[in-house]
Amino acid sequence: MEPLPAPSPTSVRITGDHYQWLIAWTGCLTLLRENAIHAANPVTSVGVEADDAGNLDDVVLLRCTPPHTYVQVKYTVSSATPVNEEYLTKPSPTGGPSILKKIARTWRTLTADGIDVDLAIITNRAPDPNDPLIAVRDSRTQLLLPKAADGTARSKAGKARTRWAENAGLSEIELHGLLSCLRFDVSRELPHVQEQLQLLMAVSGLRHDSHAVDEGANWVAQQVRDGHRTLTLDMIKAAVDSLNLKTGPARAILSIATLKPDLLADEADHTINWVERFETDSEYTKRRPLAPSTWTQLQEDIEAAPAHLLGSTNISVTGSIRLAPAFLTGAAFRMVSGVDLAVLQRGQLWSTSDTYDADFAPIVEEHDIGHGEDLAVGINVTVRPADFTQDVVDYLREQNIPASKLLILTPPAGPNDGSVSDSHAANALAVGIRDALRRPTRTTPRIHLFLACPMGLALLLGHRWNRLRPTVVYEDVRTAQGYEPAFVIPA
Repeated sequence: MEPLPAPSPTSVRITGDHYQWLIAWTGCLTLLRENAIHAANPVTSVGVEADDAGNLDDVVLLRCTPPHTYVQVKYTVSSATPVNEEYLTKPSPTGGPSILKKIARTWRTLTADGIDVDLAIITNRAPDPNDPLIAVRDSRTQLLLPKAADGTARSKAGKARTRWAENAGLSEIELHGLLSCLRFDVSRELPHVQEQLQLLMAVSGLRHDSHAVDEGANWVAQQVRDGHRTLTLDMIKAAVDSLNLKTGPARAILSIATLKPDLLADEADHTINWVERFETDSEYTKRRPLAPSTWTQLQEDIEAAPAHLLGSTNISVTGSIRLAPAFLTGAAFRMVSGVDLAVLQRGQLWSTSDTYDADFAPIVEEHDIGHGEDLAVGINVTVRPADFTQDVVDYLREQNIPASKLLILTPPAGPNDGSVSDSHAANALAVGIRDALRRPTRTTPRIHLFLACPMGLALLLGHRWNRLRPTVVYEDVRTAQGYEPAFVIPA
């Protein structure tokens, strides 16, 4: 790719404005979704360049009850200036107060009556890893505390706290109060914001292609040009209708992350974050929990999720999980619960409520194992048949799994990347697989289940796993033994 020319001042300004409108559209979607699912304390309006919000007026989310959220959006086309003490404490280009001082003044005003607030700087600038306070930011909360409060007054952190307090015009106790509610949402590159918006639009029941994202941001820009600084639920609903964005119901969000952080974790109604509790640093090689964490603990967390989402009948599962946890998640919200589960798969929203014309009856192959009375089942949608079957047979025999035989089930068209094209086909195949297994498993003590399929199909299959025997679900851990038992799911 040829290098782009240096951006003009106009280009920088336009891109910065668009970045702000995208952040504001994110707030609009939060308002829309939270009201649709009857969240406990939903956003009631979105302010853009709002009045009475001081230097944190770029985007304001007002809720039924505090804390309200006040955001300053900072965009740059250059990576030369990271977020650090120098950036936060230097005077403005015209010699005015620093960013930190402006935020401190706004914080004092907003909290004068003892009201809690949620403050944020959202920027595509990266954090400075060498800054004594910024470097200890907690990525889960985006706050500098509690680690920024560590160290004596003579430590690097202590001296930095003193300088920050002096620049902000605060006592160190007041600085602690500010840092307890000031989030540093950094490294939010434009593509990252757009990707998050696509996910959020999908779970909000809206079109979620890149054009739809731009339509939403452009609508915000038009409201600002027309002088509307407060965007209400009725205004946003009318915009969704006029832009023809609506595709389905808004959903509660269940975020489950084991491979990499979930872009929608902050928006989620319930979050299970196991990224640091799985082996290896690479999302591509994370296969199983890192001791002392166990599959049993993960199962307990996933099976507790329905209690956290009581009353939610439409739920979207976001994040990054492998096949065994996906199957377990579907089973935790089984069809009899009346919940419609959905997950984004291949750019489409695969939902358990999607209809289909006829079941896809799978092709069934039987292999003798002769080790006991249980039944082993392999669901193969994506792997070369000979490879998958041999891997499972080898594991069953080497580990002496008490199975009498192995049934390999494949789609009617055979296993390949295109054999399950969409949500309708996935539901048809899930029902076909379940029905094909009901008679063979009627008298077997247990099922040993091995999966090689799209993650969305594993979720849909677990959701429909009823009238079947207790099931041990195995995960492909890519070790010498190949698989290991992950979860035991009751009948």
